[in-house]
Amino acid sequence: MDLRSQQTGLAESVFSKSLANRGQRILESADWYVWGCSPIYDGGKVHVFFSRWQGDHGNWLTNSEIAHAVADNPEGPYEVIGTVLKGRGGGHWDADTVHNPTIHRFNGQYLLYYIGNNLAVANRNKAHHASTQRIGLAISDSISGPWTRINDTGLILDTSSNRKDWDSYLTTNPALLHHPGGQLWLYYKAWDRNNDDLRKMGVAFAEKPEGPYQKYEKNPVISFASINSQVEDAYVWYEEGKYHMIMRDMGVYNERCGLYLWSENGLDWSEPMLAYKQSNYYFPDEPILRFERPQLLMKEGKPSYLFMALMGGEYNTSSGAVLKINKT
Repeated sequence: MDLRSQQTGLAESVFSKSLANRGQRILESADWYVWGCSPIYDGGKVHVFFSRWQGDHGNWLTNSEIAHAVADNPEGPYEVIGTVLKGRGGGHWDADTVHNPTIHRFNGQYLLYYIGNNLAVANRNKAHHASTQRIGLAISDSISGPWTRINDTGLILDTSSNRKDWDSYLTTNPALLHHPGGQLWLYYKAWDRNNDDLRKMGVAFAEKPEGPYQKYEKNPVISFASINSQVEDAYVWYEEGKYHMIMRDMGVYNERCGLYLWSENGLDWSEPMLAYKQSNYYFPDEPILRFERPQLLMKEGKPSYLFMALMGGEYNTSSGAVLKINKT
């Protein structure tokens, strides 16, 4: 679906209006860059699965790992439990970085979707390190692990074998929806390097976590190619008879803000509205920075807190950023 947008301004969504006007940083560290905080309630605690890496900011492409932290309250403080998933090395598709987790509970199990890459393959092909990004899944019977990659390999969504397709370059940034009909719908980003060089969103369907995941024949479901713009980092949920999506704007309106869309069927999406404002609205004592990787802490089927990644902070690295969602 090719969407358009008035670039002079967007209507503000009810979701945006419900956000608290002050945010809280979490998991700040002098030793680690922290990214992509995905929260879930379990056992009366808030558990967060997040990406972290050392060195420079760009090292998320080379040596990111996924860690687990827990707190009594969504705004912290958090105790870091430790690393739960790392790159496996060798010839595996996720040999190097594992990144951008999203955590879900399904039929008594915990599903940890993530992305990974293989730098050796990218280097051999003289390609961008992102070119080998694919989507994987690790499963556990306990929120505390251990985590086992599905089907031994972990890989659940590969690229198209047709190089002309919009998703033949990479598949990345999973967003899982437990469809009210019982299926698992996996929304994902692809970078259409072979056509217009824009990032778009598609969806694939599965009956069970291990798949197979069947891509929707009318993908992509989200595209702003008509205005030469793009999006990424979707989070999707079902509430009160409608499907809802928030995502990072990459130029549709303002790349420092987020977009909100809704749908009657999860496939045909509305024109965008504002999902959240730029960072200085919620963090007025900090410079204007860019939010990424929006994730929701759900409580009784409704969003209760918005978690995002944000550069800067006390140690000038990056951390989680949490915004309370007030009832409307």
